Amino acid sequence: MKLYEFQGKELFSKFGIRTPNGLLCKKGAVRFWDGPCVLKAQVLSGGRGKAGAVILCDGEAEQRNALNVLFGMTLGGKRVNAVLAEERVGILREYYCSVTFDGEAGTPLLIVSASGGMDIEKAADEHPELILRLPFDSIAGPQDYHFARAAKFAGTSRTRDFSDVLSKLYAVYRETHAALVEINPLAETEGGFVALDAKIELDDDAEPLNKALRLELREQQRGIGADICASGDTITYVPLDGDIGLISDGAGTGMLTLDLLRDRGGKAANFCEMGGITSADVMYSAMRQVMDGNPGQNIRSLLIVLIGGFNRMDEMAEGIVRFVSDRDLKIPLIVRLCGTMEAEGKKIMESAGLPFYDDLEEAVDAAVKGIHGGKR
Repeated sequence: MKLYEFQGKELFSKFGIRTPNGLLCKKGAVRFWDGPCVLKAQVLSGGRGKAGAVILCDGEAEQRNALNVLFGMTLGGKRVNAVLAEERVGILREYYCSVTFDGEAGTPLLIVSASGGMDIEKAADEHPELILRLPFDSIAGPQDYHFARAAKFAGTSRTRDFSDVLSKLYAVYRETHAALVEINPLAETEGGFVALDAKIELDDDAEPLNKALRLELREQQRGIGADICASGDTITYVPLDGDIGLISDGAGTGMLTLDLLRDRGGKAANFCEMGGITSADVMYSAMRQVMDGNPGQNIRSLLIVLIGGFNRMDEMAEGIVRFVSDRDLKIPLIVRLCGTMEAEGKKIMESAGLPFYDDLEEAVDAAVKGIHGGKR
């Protein structure tokens, strides 16, 4: 799971790594920084500077113009829906530092360079002497001598402060179960070290170890209109102009259901597909996305179509029941369950007094008519 810069910096701050003061501007809810600042498009792709997605501004008028430019951009195939505005920082020197895992060697790595802000992959190929790679024990973690050696290699005179940043960076890596935690650049200023950027990728295989954190991060990403990633899976949400909410656990199933709705005179309010292996939390998030994703849209029924292969219907049912309980859903809920752990899923639905369908066409008919029904 990749995090946006603003999310990474929030985590850095929680672990004591200093970041610039700033605020998040969302499309349609623009705010302005008071004073000189830098505006940075929030995307999950690199090369923002080269793409013109990082802009220096001196006042509100310049910020307004820059935000219009940034919100009109598409980077990495995604529209820019959020911009991070931050105070400018007086930079003395820039460094690169990260903690990651070397899959070939089977060991975690501390990586440091005195040339921050560079393309680290290109530099590693062309100038490997500029980069220090320190493997360390995955259980014991990096030791003081690792940090001291890294500080000496970087050439900073603030050895203790630099080591402290690296120690905290490792803490972020360890506690969030990350695959990569990176600061590029780490700026040395008159007042100490400041992380000017943040790149964090959480290890998808470790999702069971930090479900609460991931759910919170997905909610943040949803808040800026992003696709939601979970253990290699994606909730794809596309708003449409109908009034029947639709959730499926596969694109093929979703497209078939759209056709069936249309054949019966219904119109979907959205296309929401949970790709890959999902969970109760993902189901909950998908229902929330459909109900809240397009404010002002009048959804008169919610149709959930599930064909469990790898996905377990008991987990899907748990997410559905929890959402209905939390939200006191008033509109008709039409659920078609079949597949893995189907019987267990139906028992959970029955216990909660929620109906379900075996037949897809019957479920679609009920959704178009906007009626409660199905088996209990």
